[in-house]
Amino acid sequence: MVIYAYLPWQKNYDSHVPKTLKPYPEFPLHEFLRQSAKKFPDRPLTLTSAAVPVAGRLKKTLTYREIDGLSDALASGLVEMGLQKGDRVAIVMPNCAQFIISFYAILKAGGVVAATNPTYPPDKLAHQLKDSGARFAICLTLFYNNIKKIQDKTDVEKVIATNIKEYLPGVARVLFSIAKEKKEGHAIELQAGDVWFQDVLEQHRGRKLNVDVKSDDLALFQYTGGTTGVAKAAVATHKALVANSLMCQAWMNTGEKPAEEHIFLGAIPMFHVYGMVAVLSFAVSIGSLITLVPNARDIDDVLGHIHTYRNTMFMGVPALFNAINNHPKVLSGEVDLTSIEICFSGSAPLPPSVKEEFEKFSGGVVSEGFGMSEAPTATHGNPVKGENKTGSIGMPFPDVECKIVNLDDGETEMPIGEPGELCIHSPHLMIGYHNMPTETKNALREDSSGKAWFYTGDIARMDDDGYFYIVDRKKDMALIGGFNVYPRNVEDVIAAHPAVLEVGVAAIPHPNKVGQETLKAWIALKPDMTATEQEIIDFASEKLARYEVPTRIEFVDELPKTTVGKILRRELVKQETAVKEQ
Repeated sequence: MVIYAYLPWQKNYDSHVPKTLKPYPEFPLHEFLRQSAKKFPDRPLTLTSAAVPVAGRLKKTLTYREIDGLSDALASGLVEMGLQKGDRVAIVMPNCAQFIISFYAILKAGGVVAATNPTYPPDKLAHQLKDSGARFAICLTLFYNNIKKIQDKTDVEKVIATNIKEYLPGVARVLFSIAKEKKEGHAIELQAGDVWFQDVLEQHRGRKLNVDVKSDDLALFQYTGGTTGVAKAAVATHKALVANSLMCQAWMNTGEKPAEEHIFLGAIPMFHVYGMVAVLSFAVSIGSLITLVPNARDIDDVLGHIHTYRNTMFMGVPALFNAINNHPKVLSGEVDLTSIEICFSGSAPLPPSVKEEFEKFSGGVVSEGFGMSEAPTATHGNPVKGENKTGSIGMPFPDVECKIVNLDDGETEMPIGEPGELCIHSPHLMIGYHNMPTETKNALREDSSGKAWFYTGDIARMDDDGYFYIVDRKKDMALIGGFNVYPRNVEDVIAAHPAVLEVGVAAIPHPNKVGQETLKAWIALKPDMTATEQEIIDFASEKLARYEVPTRIEFVDELPKTTVGKILRRELVKQETAVKEQ
């Protein structure tokens, strides 16, 4: 069967999107920063903002020339401290100027970035630091003591610490020092052997390196698997990250305004590959400004950025779009979202009702897409100018090949419209999982021609126009009364109920039938709204088959999520099991 080999999606590309971007440049990822610093030396790259009583929202910017120079200085310091090419360096901080400086410094020094969620508990942080083999860790002072608690369980030799206030605007920095620094745990005593971030920058200011970093060299350890089990590091090269940055650029840069005039909202965590590539690297590759939001859960801060700085490019996740839709300042019209032109939604399924509401408030286009840590980061997207199909993840990016294969044999290609496992071949695939040969072999498989395909574990289908639809994760598929049921489809239906803020659906053991499953829905309601179990069941019954309707409903205050807003169905089931065992 050769349906997918014909790349049927290309006929529906926007006119500004080329069918191929080959040949890709043979340079390392940090070359984008060097190029933009030469072309736009005085243009701001980062904007750090703070809402200050009376004074209002204050800002501090760093230009492309400044970030390039600061990252050169830190890179020189890392090499002087003993960093060897290929060594991993952990970044333990949220979105801030120091993250960006550290990111490019590590790459320039020939190191490999191993960014991690700074809010992880010590044991989980220890696992990632130990597994990566990181010799250095760069962190905010807020997280310094957590690292020191577990450092002896890792290979970390030295910690470089920086205070979040260092790049705050002047008045905000003073107020932070007075009101928050000690109270919230930002003030620390540096232990012997560790160094201050600013001291390293000052000692190496003006220096440049001559480390020979090639496009095939390793650039990133991105930990994945948090929703399915033990986290594993997907290993990516500079070449892969450069390729995907250019794919994002080709897909979303419509040419209707100079690329560098776009203003990116930097709310998605950059320690996650979505924020790292689709925000940071994409923006740097075109010379744009990023307004930095350290905590995307602070919706007031997110809205303050959009309203004040007129962001035009917004990479988000469904939970963030949903929270904005339901914020009182948006509902009242107090906050203006109309500067937003292009949004990209990924990391989790986007309920159609959430997409429609956000587009109504902003007037912009929300393009649902798809990506993963193993192909950092985006592989599919809906057109930003052409037909944007609700419920679809869109079409493969240029040079991304896809096929849907039989769930049982993993080889037979499925006809158009029929579900199977989504497989991807692309120039930006990972080279494998760090120290996990069995998992790598299962995920990356060569076909008869020797072409490597990544088996995503997602059940998907393709329509006649080459648009793809994620049906669900293979591991989340439920068997109810002998029928396959996909929780995502059930979630989309329930999410359309006017009282529902968010919903998670999963299979749990049937209470009365040993060895069988039943569906349960966990629902968080919108503020000041109510619903009963029977109302939800009746609503779902209008659009779902009888066996697809959850028989158990639980109303909760909020649902467990990953840092990028993906609902943790596994955690819901775990909590259910724990309750039953008590």
